[in-house]
Amino acid sequence: MSERDFDLVVLGAGSGGIAMAIRAACHGARVVVLEPGVLGGTCVNVGCVPKKAMWLAAELAEAQQVAREVGFDLTPGALDWEAFVTRRSSYIANIHVSYRRRLAELGITLFHERGHFLAANRIAAGKHELNAAHVMIATGARPQRLAIPGADLGIDSDGFFALRECPRRVAVVGSGYIAVELAGVLRALGAEVTLFARGERLLRSFDRELGGALADAMRARAIELVFACNPLAASKEADGYALHFASGDAAKGFDALVWAIGRIPNTEDLGLGSAGVALDAQGFIVTDEWQNTTAPNVYSVGDVTGRLALTPVAIAASRRLADRVFGAVADAKLDYANIATVVFSHPPIGTVGLSEEAARELHGDAVKVYRSSFRPMLAALAQREEKTLMKLVCVGSDERIVGIHILGAAADEILQGFTVALKMGARKADLDATVAIHPTSAEELVLM
Repeated sequence: MSERDFDLVVLGAGSGGIAMAIRAACHGARVVVLEPGVLGGTCVNVGCVPKKAMWLAAELAEAQQVAREVGFDLTPGALDWEAFVTRRSSYIANIHVSYRRRLAELGITLFHERGHFLAANRIAAGKHELNAAHVMIATGARPQRLAIPGADLGIDSDGFFALRECPRRVAVVGSGYIAVELAGVLRALGAEVTLFARGERLLRSFDRELGGALADAMRARAIELVFACNPLAASKEADGYALHFASGDAAKGFDALVWAIGRIPNTEDLGLGSAGVALDAQGFIVTDEWQNTTAPNVYSVGDVTGRLALTPVAIAASRRLADRVFGAVADAKLDYANIATVVFSHPPIGTVGLSEEAARELHGDAVKVYRSSFRPMLAALAQREEKTLMKLVCVGSDERIVGIHILGAAADEILQGFTVALKMGARKADLDATVAIHPTSAEELVLM
C-alpha cells in the first residue's frame, strides 16, 4: 500500500466536499478528494439540478394549458420524456467536466475510492494510505424506505431520475418537500397521483398555514391526498403496486410506487470509531458550530451532519471552514440562522426565518402576523381560482420581521432579496416605506 501525505483529505465529492477542497487549495493546501461515485454528489446527479430540470418541464406543461385558457390557439402536448432526459444528462455532464477541470487546475488529487479511517489523521483509500493534518467528512445521505415487507418494491427519489417515461398512476409515500415536489412534477406531466402521508399535514417543519394552502393547491390539481395512514406492507399484484395499511384498507393499481420519507446519512464503512467520530441517535455525525466533530482536526459538513440539508448551506459551511483552517480567518463559521429555502412544489414555496408557530412559542403575544392572499394577474386572466399566499411574522413594538413565507408563482425568485432584508434586521416599517413595483406579486410584501 502506497503512503502519501496531504494537508487535507476530503471524503466525498458532493457540493460541500468540492467547495472545501477548492477553497483549501486556493489557500495553498495540498488536497486529496476521495469519491467512489460521480462528482457532484446528490445535488448535481440525483437532487437539486435534475429536480429543477424536471420542475421546469412541469412548469412548461402547466403553462401550455394556461396559455390556451387565455386565448392562444394551441393543443397542449406531452413531454418527450426520453429526449428531455438526454438534455438533462448533457447539462449534468457539463458540470462534471467543469468540476474535473477546476480540480486539475488547482492540483487537487482525486481518487475514485471510498475512504476508511485507520486513525483520526490516517485514511485508507484502495491501495493508498493517506496521512493528513486535517480530514473533512462530506459523504452525504441517501433516500430511506420504510422498514416494512415490500419496501424494496417501487422507487425512491434516486429512482425517479431513472424514469424514461411518465407513469400512468403513481403512489407517493411521504409528506416532506421531496414528496410534494415529485407529486407535483408527476401530476403536471400527466400522471394520476395519490400522496399518502403518515401524519395529518404536509411539510410539518414549515409554517402550518403554508402546508394547508399547498394541500388545497395540490387538490385543485387533482392530486389525491390521504393523511394519517400507516403503510404496513407493499406488494406487486397483477394490476400493479399495492399499499396495505394498518386500518386493513389497501390502495391498489399503481404503475409506480415512490418512497419519499426522508434520508439517512452515509456513515457506514467509514471507520468512524477508529477516528473517535461520534454519531447522534439518528446516525448523523455530531458537529459543533465550527463544523468540528468529536475527533481533533476532523470536520464534517452537509447532509451527513443532519443540519439543514441544503446545497448552499454545505457550500457556505465548507468555504468558511477552509478559510478558518487554511486561510487564518479565526472567526470564520456559518451562521445557520435565517437561511432561506424553497420547495419546488406546484405552486412553489419560499420561506425564511420563524414560522408563526415557532415565533409564538418564543415570543408569545409580542408576535404580530401580516398576510395577503390574492390571485396573481395571470391566474385571474385565465379565470383560475388559485391564490398566492404571503405572510410576514413580526415581533415586538418595532415589528422586527422574523419570518417571511410565500406560496405562489415566482416564490422561489422573490424570496432571495427579502431574505437579505430579514438578515439585516428589517422592520415592517422598512417594507412600508418601500415603493412597490407594480404590477407584480412581490409588491404585496411591501403593501400589507
